[in-house]
Amino acid sequence: MSEHAPRPPARTRPGPGAPGLPGPAALLDALDPDQRQVAEHLEGALCVLAGAGTGKTRAITYRIAYGVAVGAYQPTQVLAVTFTARAAGEMRSRLADLGVVGAQARTFHSAALRQLTYFWPTAIGGRRPEIETFKGRLVGIAAHRLGLSTDRALIRDLSAEVEWAKVTMTLPEDYAQQAAALRREPPGGLEPATVAQVLAAYEEAKTERGVIDFEDVLLLMVGVLLDREDIADQVRGQYKHFVVDEYQDVSPLQQRLLDLWLGRRRQLCVVGDVSQTIYSFTGATPDFLTGFASRYSGARTIRLSRDYRSTPQIVSLANRVLSRSRRGGGALTLPAGAVELVAQRPGGPAVRFETYDDDVAEAAGVVGHVERLRARGVLLSGIAVLYRTNSQSEVIERALADAGIGYLVRGGERFFERDEVKRAVVMLRAAARTERADLTGDVGLDARMVLGREGWSERPPAPRGAVRERWDSLNAIVELADELGARRGADLDALVAELGERAAAQNAPTVEGVTLSSLHAAKGLEWDAVLLVGASEGLLPISLAEGHAAIEEERRLLYVGVTRAREHLVISCARARNPGGRASRRPSRFLDGIWPADEAGPDRQCGRGASSRASQSPRARARRAAAEFEADNDPVTVALFEALRAWRAQVAKERSRPAYTVFPDTTLRSVAVVRPSVLPQLSLIRGIGAVKLQEYGADVLRVVREFQEADSAGGRPDGAGAADRE
Repeated sequence: MSEHAPRPPARTRPGPGAPGLPGPAALLDALDPDQRQVAEHLEGALCVLAGAGTGKTRAITYRIAYGVAVGAYQPTQVLAVTFTARAAGEMRSRLADLGVVGAQARTFHSAALRQLTYFWPTAIGGRRPEIETFKGRLVGIAAHRLGLSTDRALIRDLSAEVEWAKVTMTLPEDYAQQAAALRREPPGGLEPATVAQVLAAYEEAKTERGVIDFEDVLLLMVGVLLDREDIADQVRGQYKHFVVDEYQDVSPLQQRLLDLWLGRRRQLCVVGDVSQTIYSFTGATPDFLTGFASRYSGARTIRLSRDYRSTPQIVSLANRVLSRSRRGGGALTLPAGAVELVAQRPGGPAVRFETYDDDVAEAAGVVGHVERLRARGVLLSGIAVLYRTNSQSEVIERALADAGIGYLVRGGERFFERDEVKRAVVMLRAAARTERADLTGDVGLDARMVLGREGWSERPPAPRGAVRERWDSLNAIVELADELGARRGADLDALVAELGERAAAQNAPTVEGVTLSSLHAAKGLEWDAVLLVGASEGLLPISLAEGHAAIEEERRLLYVGVTRAREHLVISCARARNPGGRASRRPSRFLDGIWPADEAGPDRQCGRGASSRASQSPRARARRAAAEFEADNDPVTVALFEALRAWRAQVAKERSRPAYTVFPDTTLRSVAVVRPSVLPQLSLIRGIGAVKLQEYGADVLRVVREFQEADSAGGRPDGAGAADRE
C-alpha cells in the first residue's frame, strides 16, 4: 500500500452529536494529502479537479463526515447532488458507513422533484401533474401535426433535441438562432425552423394532456424559487452546504437551479474532471467547471491526481491518449483543466493491441481473451467489453453465447424490471412476514430456501439463454444475501429492505457474467479487465463527429474507456466489418504513435504496419521497441528492466555467450512489467520455458526482489534513487 493510500478509518472519538462517527483525526488519516485538503476545506467555494480513479467520491464523503465530526455541519443541512440514481445511492451508502445520518444525496431531478411536490399546493395550487416518462409519444404527436414523415430513429433524435433545448433554456422561437450560433446540426436533416415548430407543438401536446416532463421539474422549480422569495428562503434555510459531483456534466438549467439554491452564499464544493466530459450533446458543458474560480470569487482549487484504480501501464496510456504529444521523451501537453494521472498501484501486464481481419474474428478474439482471463482467476463480472455504438454488441453477444460464456448488456433491460426479480422480491417479502417460524435466521440460507421455489439451484443450468439468464438474476440476489449476512448479520427483512433501496437507486447487485457496454454507459464504472473493441476510424471517432469540439469529445470517450480498467486492458481493431469485406479500416487517430502498427503512416490499415516493421533493420526495430517501452511505462518499471539487462550482461559474460541467448529484451520487459515473485508466475511469461526457468528462474526472481526492496528503501541496485522519479 502506498504511503498515502486510503486506509479505513477507526471508529474512535465520535464527533459532536454523531454517535458512531469516526473521530476527526481518524477520518483525515484515512485520506491521502490531496484528499485531506479537500476534507479540511469546510467553508467557502471549493473546486476539486479529480482525475479518473483518484478517489473523488471518497474525498467528498469524508469531507462531509469530517464537517459533521468537528461540528461545522449539521447532517440535515447538507445536500449532495450527482447525476445518476446509482451514484447518489453509492454516496448515501458511504455516508451511512461513516456514521453520517440525515445528509441528503440525490440527483438534480430527484432533489428538485421532492421540493416541487412539497411546495406545489402553496406555490401553484392543486395537485402536481403526472410526469411523462416517454417523450417519444408526445414528440410523435407533435411531428404528425406538422405533417412530418417520421420513423423510430427520427422520433428518438427529436426527443433528444427537445431535451437539449430545455436544459439549455432555449425557447422554440430562439432555437434556429441558437443552433446556428453553436453550429448544431438539426436532427434528421430537418430545417432549424421546422425543429422549432416541433418544439412548440410538443409543448402544446404536453399541456393538452396535463403532464410535465423531467426537464419541466427543473424549470418549474426554478420558476418557483424566482417568484416566491418565501419559498426560496425556506429551501435555503433547510440546506446550507452543497456538494455537486460530476460537475463537468452540469447543464445551464441545472446551474441556474443550483444558483437559486445557494442564493448569495458560497458554501459550495464541486468535483469534476474535464477529461470525462462526454455528454455535450445533451447540453452538458464543462464551462462551469473550468470557469468556477472566476464565477465564485475567492474559490480554492485542489487537484486529485493519484490514481488508485489502474496499473502504471494503463495510467501511462490514458495520459498519452489525452495529450496532444503522443511520443515519449517529453512532457505531456494536456488540455486546459485536465489532470495528469500518477499511478499508485504496482506494475501490471502491458496494454495489448490486437488486430483482426473482421468484426467476427474480433468477437472470437474477445472470447479467447475472456477464457484466458477466467483461467487466471479473473471473475466474469470483473470483465467488460466496451464499444462506441450499441450495434457493435450483436456479434460479440453471439460469440459469447456460442462459447457458453454468460454476459449482460448494460443499458438493456434493467435488473429490477425483470419478471423473475419482481417475483423474487415479492416472495422474499412474503416469507419474511409469514414464515418466520421456518426461517433459520441466516439470510443466505433463507434466501436460498425461498428462491429455490422460483427456480434457483446450487448449480447453474448448463445452456445459455433465457433459463440461464433467470438463474443469473436469482443467483445475484443469493450472493447479495451472503454479502449482507457476512457484513451485518442481517435477516430476510434486511435483504428485502436492501433490495428496495437498490431498486430505488437502480443499483443492481452483481450478476456473474461479462459486461457489454457502450463507452458512454461505462462512465463511472470499473472492471479488472477491459476489452475495448472497434478502436478504428469511423467508430472512434465516430464518422458523425465533425469539427474540433466533436472530435475532442470522442478522444475523451476513449480516455473514459481506458480508465475503466484496473489491471488488464486490450484494445482491438478489425480491418473489415464482414468476413471477406474490403480491409479499409485503420486504427483510431487517437492512438497515433501508440498503436504498434504506426510505421505505416497516416493511411495505414489496422495491423498493416507489420510489414513495414519487418523491413527495418534489427537495430532500428530495437530502438523503436525501447522508445515504446519507455513511453508506455513508469520510470520504476523502466529502471527494473535496466537492472535485469545488467544481470543478463553479467551472466552472458560469465558464460561467454551472446546476451540474447539468455533472454531477449522482449522477455525482460515483460518480467519488469509483471514483477513476478514466484516461479509459477514467472513461467507464465512468454519466452520462459521449462529449461530457462530451471536455469535462470531463481536468479531472475532475486533480481526483481532486490530491486523492489531497494526501491522501497529509497535507493536502487543500479544506484538510481527516488529523486529520479520526481
